[in-house]
Amino acid sequence: MIDEVRRARFAVAVVFCVHGAVTGSFATRVPWIQDHAGVSPGQLGLALAFPALGAAIAMPLAARVSHRFGSRTALRGLLALWTLALILPSLAPNLATLCGALFVYGATAGMADVVMNAIGVEVEHRMGKSIMSGLHGMWSVGALIGSGIGTVAAHLEISAQLHHLVMAVVLTAIGAVVCQYVLNLHPAEDEEAPPRFALPPKSALLIGAVGFCAVFAEGASLDWSAVYLQDVLTTSAGVAAGATTGFALTMAVARLVGDAVVDRFGAVRTVRVSGVIATLGGVLVVLAPHPAAAMAGFGLLGLGIAVVVPLAFAAAGKAGPNPSQAIAGVATVTYASGLVAPSIIGGIAQASSLTLSFIVVTVLATGLALFAPVLAPRRTVTDSV
Repeated sequence: MIDEVRRARFAVAVVFCVHGAVTGSFATRVPWIQDHAGVSPGQLGLALAFPALGAAIAMPLAARVSHRFGSRTALRGLLALWTLALILPSLAPNLATLCGALFVYGATAGMADVVMNAIGVEVEHRMGKSIMSGLHGMWSVGALIGSGIGTVAAHLEISAQLHHLVMAVVLTAIGAVVCQYVLNLHPAEDEEAPPRFALPPKSALLIGAVGFCAVFAEGASLDWSAVYLQDVLTTSAGVAAGATTGFALTMAVARLVGDAVVDRFGAVRTVRVSGVIATLGGVLVVLAPHPAAAMAGFGLLGLGIAVVVPLAFAAAGKAGPNPSQAIAGVATVTYASGLVAPSIIGGIAQASSLTLSFIVVTVLATGLALFAPVLAPRRTVTDSV
């Protein structure tokens, strides 16, 4: 039994890595896709909202699929759809088809995300120690691997169509193999099937609000940190890009080591301290007199928010009798945050300044410390297998 759970942990970690590798592979070829589709920067911005839209709409379906087929079969199918969906955006010849491709891309990503997190929560429950932060760290590792390969492909001037076709085939094959070893969870005989579409359950709303704060800060920092250093502190493009890279690396490293911290101090105390660190980072960004101080501030933001979303998923999976449905609810709220954060930051900057935008980010970071108690374990029902 112990070996089975350990094998399942390894398998779901690889699944997270595969999921991240798709995202990294896509992100590095966005310029090629933009040129191929012949869209302007404004049109590209519109198209890039469709993955989050597709994910938010499709995520509630994931619980239904998992209930109907069991978690292993559901993950095998949904992960394959996600890895194969990588091919679609590079084939789009215009804005309309690009929006449609990215909608499907986001929908399959979101559904696979819900099921793999639900399985991860159950593995964590059976192991009796935190593993969710490390799993999300593996997602970041996958994203770095995918982006690294994509950077090489772009440098060699390989078309995104060929690059993404090869990556999709390889990642689909890896996913099909490792999904054989994830936990195969089935509902109890008397458990009703979750609705096809439903609002997030009440148990997920407060947990989702904590995730919202973290993802808002993440989206704002990833999309606007370089712009902040260039426009507010008048740095070079190279130095400004370093802020974004540093933020992403800080998050990845913090997630990989986060489980040990959570096991030592507990989810609530960890998130409370994380909120304080993120708040200090936001204050440092806002008050920074020098680019180095702002870069340190973004690093602290990354460190502070790194483990929050993994812990939010873990808390959702323990908040009620249907982990997949609760996780879908939290994921929908957090994806919505990722959808609106960049545009809200841009709107505030347009109306006032980027400094005010990051004051808003800092205020939201304080919410992590204030609302950390909602992540306290509440699990009372064990899923049947």
